[in-house]
Amino acid sequence: MQTYLNIVQIILGIVLTVLVLFEVRSSGMGGVFGGSQTSIIRKRRGPELLLFRLTAGAAILFFLVAIINVLLIG
Repeated sequence: MQTYLNIVQIILGIVLTVLVLFEVRSSGMGGVFGGSQTSIIRKRRGPELLLFRLTAGAAILFFLVAIINVLLIG
C-alpha cells in the first residue's frame, strides 16, 4: 500500500510542478521577476481560471496523500 502511495505522490509532484510552470508562463515572464502589474486587481477568466483550480486541486491532493502516507508509516 505504501508503495502505491509513494508512486501517486511522485506523479502528483510532477503534475503540480508542470501546472505551476504553466501558470507562470501564462502570466508572462515579467511576473517571474516581479515586473508584472501586481498593484492592479484582476479576475481570472477562462483557461487561466481552470489552470488555477487544477493547480489548487493538485496541491490539496498532494498534501492529503502526504498526510496519509505519514499516518501509515507512524
